Amino acid sequence: MALRERLIRDTTGGAGAGNGNGPEGGQNSFQEMKSKLHRTLINRMDLTKLAALSQDQVHAEVSRLAETVLAQEGVPLSASDRDRLINDVQHELFGLGPLEPLLKDPTISDILVNSFRTIFVERRGKLEATNVAFKDNEHLMRVIERIVSSVGRRIDESSPMVDARLADGSRVNAIIPPLSIDGPVLSIRRFGTVPLRMSSLVENNALTKDIADMLQMCIHARLNVLISGGTGAGKTTLLNALSAYIPEDERIVTIEDSAELQLQQPHVVRLETRPPNIEGKGEVTQRDLVRNALRMRPDRIVIGEVRGGEAIDMLQAMNTGHDGSLTTVHANTPRDALARLETMIQMTGMRLSDRAMRQQIASAINLVVQVARHSDGGRRLTSISEITGMEGETITMQEIFMYERTGVDTQGKVIGRFRPTGIRPRFAERLKASGLQLPRVFFEE
Repeated sequence: MALRERLIRDTTGGAGAGNGNGPEGGQNSFQEMKSKLHRTLINRMDLTKLAALSQDQVHAEVSRLAETVLAQEGVPLSASDRDRLINDVQHELFGLGPLEPLLKDPTISDILVNSFRTIFVERRGKLEATNVAFKDNEHLMRVIERIVSSVGRRIDESSPMVDARLADGSRVNAIIPPLSIDGPVLSIRRFGTVPLRMSSLVENNALTKDIADMLQMCIHARLNVLISGGTGAGKTTLLNALSAYIPEDERIVTIEDSAELQLQQPHVVRLETRPPNIEGKGEVTQRDLVRNALRMRPDRIVIGEVRGGEAIDMLQAMNTGHDGSLTTVHANTPRDALARLETMIQMTGMRLSDRAMRQQIASAINLVVQVARHSDGGRRLTSISEITGMEGETITMQEIFMYERTGVDTQGKVIGRFRPTGIRPRFAERLKASGLQLPRVFFEE
């Protein structure tokens, strides 16, 4: 079918693909027409010449060529429809197709593609349906392949799951058939191009100024901090904010499965794991990177998230002169976070007694900071606990700060307050030795 015919059918509300009637038919027809124009532009463009142009010049050239093609077809399009069509085709050529408008919306924190026709987004902690759609599974698959290939990874039937990242640091997960039954599935966890500072978290009521001041002192005094929380609770955001307190004259090595940390210091070395190749060889794990990082003369090691055998190497690094290290772990409470570390140590196959494992943890970790996402979508720091040592075979902890939830208002917003428990932490003496003094008001219940 000619491009002119497709455009006329779409703009007049005529039949499209599928049942040929109604809004869905018109949407499918628009997708087909956009694909047709996309192919026409690819065939007409001299890609070698475009490579020598700036991005603005390329976009202008594509707009000019698209206008020419539409004029030659003599399609009666309104100015808004013409602009929409050209913008969509440019997104196909240079971006991630239908997802580009969502990626440009700063209020969206998650983009969840359940199928080529069903896409949800998260705004302010709440999920919303969108009217955005791909043409078909093949269209969605092309976008997924474009994302993963840009970071040197692959996705196919032999490797149907992949973690990747976008240029702005957003985290991407994709899973395709045969593991996903209804077609490719794509999830994008977005991070702002400018990382949130602690002041922004205070303004958003994620924590108080007093707590932020205390955490800043802890980072300067080189305490080892473990950030614990569930999925989407804000662990990485808090890790980024805390890392901003690391002095600029220190050498920092970051280790991640998919690079998403945005440290602003000048002396940062970023390391990222590598999956096995098509022959099942060449894999580099977080554990490999932690071991290698110890040979790189780091002042601090920042691990995006511990989820396996690298936990034992991280603890040993913290116990052998790399104070001030930071990491995160998936857990619902501070006590659960320590239990997860024990489980990860056991995953290495090392035959350590329970007491030996817990001694490693108790001597390495100083603070466990718990974060959570509440029912109103708000992400808050809910607890700060200090590890004080061992009693028998049990790791002893004391809670210093907590978020006390008191109810929900008429708009569904969680009501509560941050309060100290009244316990003076043992690390106060360590802060004092670093020239830092905790105000007494911090610990008045």
